[in-house]
Amino acid sequence: MSQFDEKMELFKTDLSEKLNISFDEKLLTAVAKGLGPSLYNADSSTVACSNADELETVKKNFLVKKLGLSESDDLDGALKDVCEQMGSSNRNKHRAIFYYLLVKKFGKESIYS
Repeated sequence: MSQFDEKMELFKTDLSEKLNISFDEKLLTAVAKGLGPSLYNADSSTVACSNADELETVKKNFLVKKLGLSESDDLDGALKDVCEQMGSSNRNKHRAIFYYLLVKKFGKESIYS
């Protein structure tokens, strides 16, 4: 099993068992592939919801640049919602899952098809 396949199994297990969220495996795979090598780095593979600078970076680089959203789309509210959805006690908020949930929240699946 490749390193990517191992990560995908981890993400699928977290979504279905820990977070109890049904998901589109094809979309999750596309989002994960879009993250490239950051999936394999311990620091960059997760999102720290307690770090305002990191959330600002996610907002600018992913929501605005990648998904084409604007500030009028309540980006801060969406980030807060996804942080809550993944759980405050969850210390492993995987970036691939975090981004997947944002893509679903804003209905931007077409970017990955």
